[in-house]
Amino acid sequence: MRRTKTVAAVLLVIGVLAQAPPAVATPAAAQVSAPASGIAWHGCSTGPGDEVGGQLDAAGAQCGEVTVPVDHDDPHGRRTTLAMSRIKASDPARRRGVLMINPGGPGGPGMPQVLLGQYMPDVAARYDLVGLDPRFVGRSSPMRCDWKTSTFLRSAGPGLRSFGESVALAKDLARGCSSLDHDLLRSASTRNNARDMDAVRIALGERKISYYGVSYGTYLGAVYLQMFGSRADRFVLDSAVDPDVFGPGLLRPTARASAAALRDWAGGAVGHGLGATAEEVLATVNGVARSAERRPLSVGKYTVDGHVLPYLLFVGVYKDDPEYRAAFTDSVRVLADAARGIPVAPTPMLEEVLGGLATGEGDAEDRAGAPTVCADRKASRDPATYYRDIQAHRAAEPLFGPLARNISPCAFWPVTPAEPTTRIANGSPVLMLGADGDPATPRPGQLAMHRALAGSRMVTLEGRFRHGVFLTAGNACADTAVRDHLVGGVLPATDRTCR
Repeated sequence: MRRTKTVAAVLLVIGVLAQAPPAVATPAAAQVSAPASGIAWHGCSTGPGDEVGGQLDAAGAQCGEVTVPVDHDDPHGRRTTLAMSRIKASDPARRRGVLMINPGGPGGPGMPQVLLGQYMPDVAARYDLVGLDPRFVGRSSPMRCDWKTSTFLRSAGPGLRSFGESVALAKDLARGCSSLDHDLLRSASTRNNARDMDAVRIALGERKISYYGVSYGTYLGAVYLQMFGSRADRFVLDSAVDPDVFGPGLLRPTARASAAALRDWAGGAVGHGLGATAEEVLATVNGVARSAERRPLSVGKYTVDGHVLPYLLFVGVYKDDPEYRAAFTDSVRVLADAARGIPVAPTPMLEEVLGGLATGEGDAEDRAGAPTVCADRKASRDPATYYRDIQAHRAAEPLFGPLARNISPCAFWPVTPAEPTTRIANGSPVLMLGADGDPATPRPGQLAMHRALAGSRMVTLEGRFRHGVFLTAGNACADTAVRDHLVGGVLPATDRTCR
């Protein structure tokens, strides 16, 4: 699942992908040791080739580091460094505090997120915007698994043989992480990222923090609320994950939502060379999928097989913006030509995704986030459990089920989670946003988070098939609700629908 590199779309995020151990509640307040020293702020650019650092400097941001324990239960033990950015409130006389922003993933660097201030000047006037790269991500002492691909997400394909290929890939990718320090791998959990957030709060000298998180960032925000609720001010969670499933099986509920988003796209793709009706367009897509399963398609220098094709479709239905859908339609047309044996070149969308899959180049945030996914919840280590799950749902989820339910490297991970999973259950007054057709964090999971946060209010973007709402969906109703909460402290009296 990909993110655009442009600042204007920096909020485009993704959640990453069995049975879970029992979840446990944590006390409302947890202890975090104070950082070893204060923050020495400095410029953000690391050199002429640092595009993001240059953008941060141009926007007037400061950057700095905080050292925290690898294991917060051992405050005098080994430490790691967190990197962060800050743009101070533009109206100091009306400053309310700090707004931390997390872009999701896990594996998404937070430092560029302060650049969003240009799109929400009323919020930027009242808050210091703070972007924190989570531990081991971006500039925060990054760990890099030895992968030649950007993500572990692949479809299991049509049968047992292709599933065996998925098992072999998952084993190989887990091996690519096994050479990393096992203590660091064990500490890469969301609970430790929440502790890190609180350590940064202390270093900033703030009594409380406000927060905007999207996709995985909603889970991180919810865990922070569970562990440090008394230190939370105004929280906004956009496109929430299901708190009861986050971990290696996070994508399991997405197959039907992705299929619904594909059907919605097909209606708009009529008349663009793929079919005269939505049903014909879908038949074309299914035909391309079957062709890729029989024999890999040639797309320029890349090959697209039955493992990769469903992933390309999942990426393609991630948003419903007209420009994005037009690019996806162009890509499907290229794939359809490739299935007929016509020589084709990849579209820019295909080039970006296939290039990352083939080489590991690019953002590779799924690779960076894999340690967190595997540290948060135990995965079944029996490949047969995944295959049975795929087969049990194949008739109802023929295209996306083998992708959503496939085995992951967590099944062969070199370490097991150090802590039980956090059970989210509190009454924090949170504003939640979500599109009812979200293919990546489907509606039932959003509602599960809404129920777990009993004091929350939900603003639903109706009739939209996209992941991420605030500032990216072009909906004034939803954007106003966020600004009303962050600037004025106003929650809707009841849940609200934005059409």
